[in-house]
Amino acid sequence: MLEINNITIGFGSGSTEVIAVKDVSLSVNRNQSIGIVGESGSGKSLTALAIMKLLPPQANVLGGNIVFDGVDLQKLTNKEIRKYRGNRISMIFQEPMTALNPVIRCGKQIVEIIRLHQKTSKVEAKKQTIDLFEKVNLPRPENIFSSYPHQLSGGQKQRIMIAMAIANKPDLLIADEPTTALDVTVQKEIISLLNDLRKEYGMGLIFISHDLGVIKEVADEVAVMYKGQIVEHGKINDIFNNPQDPYTKGLMACRPPTDIRLERLPVIEDFMDGHSFDTSMNSNSVRAAQHEKIYKQEPILSVDHLDKEYSLSKNIWGKTTSSLFAVDDVNFKVYPGETLGLVGESGCGKTTLSRSILRLIEPSNGSIYYDENDILALSSSEIRKQRKDINIVFQDPYSSLNPRISIGNAIMEPMKVHGLHGNNNSRKEQVLLLLEKVGLKKEHFNRYPHEFSGGQRQRIVIARTLALNPKFIICDEAVSALDVSVQAKVLNLLNDLKKEFGFTYIFISHDLNVVRFMSDRIMVMKDGRIVELGDADEVYNNPSSDYTKRLIASIPK
Repeated sequence: MLEINNITIGFGSGSTEVIAVKDVSLSVNRNQSIGIVGESGSGKSLTALAIMKLLPPQANVLGGNIVFDGVDLQKLTNKEIRKYRGNRISMIFQEPMTALNPVIRCGKQIVEIIRLHQKTSKVEAKKQTIDLFEKVNLPRPENIFSSYPHQLSGGQKQRIMIAMAIANKPDLLIADEPTTALDVTVQKEIISLLNDLRKEYGMGLIFISHDLGVIKEVADEVAVMYKGQIVEHGKINDIFNNPQDPYTKGLMACRPPTDIRLERLPVIEDFMDGHSFDTSMNSNSVRAAQHEKIYKQEPILSVDHLDKEYSLSKNIWGKTTSSLFAVDDVNFKVYPGETLGLVGESGCGKTTLSRSILRLIEPSNGSIYYDENDILALSSSEIRKQRKDINIVFQDPYSSLNPRISIGNAIMEPMKVHGLHGNNNSRKEQVLLLLEKVGLKKEHFNRYPHEFSGGQRQRIVIARTLALNPKFIICDEAVSALDVSVQAKVLNLLNDLKKEFGFTYIFISHDLNVVRFMSDRIMVMKDGRIVELGDADEVYNNPSSDYTKRLIASIPK
């Protein structure tokens, strides 16, 4: 059905030309699923965008062709390719916030694509849309139909994108990191849904991911990309059971293991350079001694009976007639030097809780004490000063960076606000060190957010958070957008900083393997309430609540 023949994609021209994809060849049959795996910047998304003729203006196809059902897509005009996009070939984009129109209600955006290709009525298109929302497990489909993208969580926006992509039952579906923002239970359901659709409609599927566990569950074959080229390609079981290329071996080793607790995670460079890597384990006795020391202290953060209520509808007098408790009577403590993992499905209240602690959202009831100071009693100026000590890494790296400010100045800005490091020359030196620490280069200082991949932008946000050397950091899905090797580097970095500076973390993620590796304790949240809280290994290996058991059972093996 689809043949990619020696496609080469470059940026710029002449002496400044950079080859981003080189001589890539792939074929996809009907009812076949091809997985493409590789690090951020390896050329996975560019290859997918070339199929749809959606390459950025500065990118050029320098050679090769892409043939779909006998038609060379590269030779089609913009008007001709529109008949294929969203109809016969559809794509789930990597970043749902930038792929959805922020000023159009979510339901209307799906109705638009259905009516464009199916020539159906508004009523029928709305019915189909609500059915699609139910199919991708969106809560309150009728309400979400009328919601704007900013009113939904990251995972919910990703499900909107999936519903949009499958609305017209395409012949070929390109899924670019479709489960990155999803919790494990929804991820499992989406993978099952894609597999069912593929079988039902004979749909071809190109599934792009940096998560090898997910690729294993959805793909028949896998192509491993590194620096714009395919370095290994074969049947899924052959690649997983007997990888030949050092890069593939490195990708497989970077994921936190489920059976042992390593001190540090291996990274790609360990395999590419032939270096040996540290396989030291964090033994139970050492871990017990660490916990004894941590929990002898007074808590650094105490949250008591915290509520956050949102009004869903009001009557003509402005009185609330229905409401939703995003955070409902939450109680917990965090101790100095501890990493408290927070897990739960999308929409359970994790992000609302974290922003309430920082007073980026004002809680409805309850109390929050940080270092014995009542956070809810602080004035605006006092809160601003305290942000040096307690900070957050946001979930969406694109919307949390100013597109008009270079990333070097974005990292330097909080240093200026809080008067750190004396002058701009000293600050710039600190920024360059931070960029290297999170796996970026010094020459990236003057580049802008749009010039980086999603994973690179997340590393920039982490560097900006570290710029103030805070005591307490809330990591809200801080590594969800990162490929496994960079994820391993950042997790190692966070642990190194914790040892060096005594940082305290609340680590929020939908990836339970990552949370277990990072955390001393795990707190499980459902529908705004805490359903389980305990030692990370104990919660992971012997969960007490049915909800936690379901979460763990959904993890790709």
